[in-house]
Amino acid sequence: MKLSIASAFLLSVALIPMAQAQQFIYPAKGQSAEQQKADKSQCYAWAVDQTGFDPATSSPKAASQSPKTATGVTPGAGIRGAARGAIVGEVIGDDAGAGAAVGAVAARGESRRRNAAQNNKKAEATQNQQGAFTKAQSACLEGRGYTVK
Repeated sequence: MKLSIASAFLLSVALIPMAQAQQFIYPAKGQSAEQQKADKSQCYAWAVDQTGFDPATSSPKAASQSPKTATGVTPGAGIRGAARGAIVGEVIGDDAGAGAAVGAVAARGESRRRNAAQNNKKAEATQNQQGAFTKAQSACLEGRGYTVK
């Protein structure tokens, strides 16, 4: 199975938030397990409120999906490129067929590049939001007397 660079990047970004989300919380002031559970829940809600990001409802995979064919091309890109290429090919070289073929290939390549760049931006934004959420949750827990690493 071949992974494209964009797919590999998205897979790695999808795994990073999970690693960041793991926090080790030590009750430095002897808080009970019950108190720790309540504090974690309240700090989670506070971090969501502060950052506007809820890791439980956010999915990097869902955020990065837009309509694409199996090859990563936006549907219809090849047809639109072929139409433009046919017009240019007919006008310049009196060969609409060759122009259509070149236009279709060029449009599909550009569509793949554009989709990969868009997916990378979305994945990076999700990663940044996850980092901000983790920092906010840590700040809340530390304010309540926990050591967070």
